[in-house]
Amino acid sequence: MINTQLRILILRPDRLGDVVLSTPLPREIKKIYPGAYVAVLVRVYTKDIYTNNPFVDEILVEEEAGQSFWRRLQWIRSFNFSHAVALLPTEKNNWLMFFSGIKMRIGVGHKFYQFLSNTKSTYRRKYIPLRNEADYCLDTLRKMGIENPGTAVAIYLSDEEKVKALEIRKSFFAGGKIFVGIHTTSGKSAPNLSLSEYRKLAQLLVLQKNIQVFITEKEIPAELKNIEGVSYYFENLSLRDSIVAFSALDILISSSTGPMHIAAALKVKTLSVFCPLPACEPKLWGPQGNEAHFIMPEENYCGKVCSGDPRTCTFEGVGGINAEKIIAQLLKIFSSDAQN
Repeated sequence: MINTQLRILILRPDRLGDVVLSTPLPREIKKIYPGAYVAVLVRVYTKDIYTNNPFVDEILVEEEAGQSFWRRLQWIRSFNFSHAVALLPTEKNNWLMFFSGIKMRIGVGHKFYQFLSNTKSTYRRKYIPLRNEADYCLDTLRKMGIENPGTAVAIYLSDEEKVKALEIRKSFFAGGKIFVGIHTTSGKSAPNLSLSEYRKLAQLLVLQKNIQVFITEKEIPAELKNIEGVSYYFENLSLRDSIVAFSALDILISSSTGPMHIAAALKVKTLSVFCPLPACEPKLWGPQGNEAHFIMPEENYCGKVCSGDPRTCTFEGVGGINAEKIIAQLLKIFSSDAQN
């Protein structure tokens, strides 16, 4: 008997935020093809993004197959995939999918090796300003005939993890405080405040009697240590334990970085500092599926004050972003919530 089941592999061996932005794909596939077998291929440090996802049948970890191309080829072949969706185009993975005998292969971009292997591709020659990166990822599903897919990202907690999140809140509970997370680092992947400005932000926030502040890094920067009234609960946590802790927050303050997308996937509010440049702006890289708020520098800041390099911009100077502006926006958000 011929096996007609769709067996789909989604490849996203990438950074945290990029993997979170791929989470709509399994859900949207299962909406149209509920009987499909869906697997994801990710790096070991991001696999917890997909843990407990009800739309994913198997999580494949890239490192577990070893470095040998032929060993990886045998490994992928053993799953008998009918479709492969490669969201991060690499020549190695392109040929891996080709020689694995996967008949329908969809990639991103227009590389010569994709042409040689007859890989179907989605193109990004012209970014459409109103589209988000998550929606660009979904172009690969449109190639499969899946129309109007939703872009909301999602991370799924087990019942035990939900109980643990409640216990975190109870352990810090004092008169209904607002739990505010601050993620201070971004690996220079996006414009960000200086660590000294984040320290100032934390010090000012702890003066607010109704706010509990958390620094959410696994490794706390030296500039952010030893702030009285701040919790360092996230320090040294595994990614999955951090995800549970993120779910206990009321809001996360950060730049455009992976934890921002994790918070969105958990339906936690976000307040994010963003650059207005087309390659960095919220319409392209903003979180999807949660209540998202943004702070950007004033008009013409980028041309007059900023260096123009998103990797070195700290939003300092006239018209930029500072701790006081963030606090004003934060208080406005929760003042509005109290009135509703």
